[in-house]
Amino acid sequence: MERDIIVKIGRERYKTEIEVAQHKVYADEPKNLGGTDLGPSPAELLLSSLGTCKAMTLRMYADRKEWDLASVEIKMSMSEQRTELQKTTFIHCHIRLHGDLDETQKGRLLLIADRCPVHKILTSPIIIESNLV
Repeated sequence: MERDIIVKIGRERYKTEIEVAQHKVYADEPKNLGGTDLGPSPAELLLSSLGTCKAMTLRMYADRKEWDLASVEIKMSMSEQRTELQKTTFIHCHIRLHGDLDETQKGRLLLIADRCPVHKILTSPIIIESNLV
């Protein structure tokens, strides 16, 4: 990763400040969960990261191929399926491509969307290490 990300929370429930270099973003929980709804929830930020990465990857690929991709719209959602043994999370990415594209180009772009860096991170084994400093 290029830059450190600093996450801070104070006493205000559950407003959280995210700093990436000179950029600041706020995360929060909705009011029905005790937050103040001043920003997206952590899960919404995760989906936003994946959707953003897919959209950027599609833009880069179409530009390189000089395809007429006018815009990309991705609707992100998440659902869970529970059994006695495990919980499976499904991330749904509904991609809408705008532009003068044939079916072959659209099919290729769908494959490329799943090759974005964040998609690869989320579909590979992940180890999260936490420590006190």
